[in-house]
Amino acid sequence: MILAIDVGNTRIKSAVFEGDAVLESFVFSKIELRKNIQNILKKYRKVTHLVVSSVSDIEKQSFSEFESLVDIHFVSHNDPFPFVNRYKTPKTLGVDRMVLAAGATLQFPNQNRLVIDAGTCVTYDFIDESDNYLGGAISPGLQLRYTALHNFTAKLPLLGLEKPEYFIGKSTSESIHSGVVNGLVYEIDGFIDEYKVLHPNFIIILTGGDAVFLAKRLKNTIFANSNFLLESLNQIFQYKIEND
Repeated sequence: MILAIDVGNTRIKSAVFEGDAVLESFVFSKIELRKNIQNILKKYRKVTHLVVSSVSDIEKQSFSEFESLVDIHFVSHNDPFPFVNRYKTPKTLGVDRMVLAAGATLQFPNQNRLVIDAGTCVTYDFIDESDNYLGGAISPGLQLRYTALHNFTAKLPLLGLEKPEYFIGKSTSESIHSGVVNGLVYEIDGFIDEYKVLHPNFIIILTGGDAVFLAKRLKNTIFANSNFLLESLNQIFQYKIEND
């Protein structure tokens, strides 16, 4: 069994895998890391490997107490990946984006793929049918947009995520919800339309904490899977074992 852990900017997501099957998934805060891993390993005593992808400031020593129980692997740029990295600055490409690109390559072979990860930030990553990673884009996620409107203005309130009733906001709150939510939806659909000009046929994978909320609002047909990064972590670790 494998315990996959995704340490994001805001929270930690994890899942226990047996082969390709998810036995159970978890979401918790960074301060709950130690307690939750202890509980998971106590419940799933057959876990032999802990695989970590991190874009956060949590240090490797946070996991050191579990080294006597499981083998721990932190995904890095030095791992084998199933694609050719064509990024101009390959060492600056986030490990989380590399894991997502790897998962798309392995799960959807011989296709053009666009992976959209809608979390704290929204990342776009494109891998062509010849398994070349070409790059993408990074923009603020939904909560960052709400927070920025509040923090960088004098009077706009800090709002939580809410579905806009109509695209014409009839109050300040309605206008913020329309601008934040519809703005991101139009952005995602706009990026997809631009990719279609270059690559008419490709699969779109939408993942991240806001994937389900956004999926219903997009005009384009997508494959929505909020756990795609965890599944990709499991797949890339198995790929590493086979190709080391």
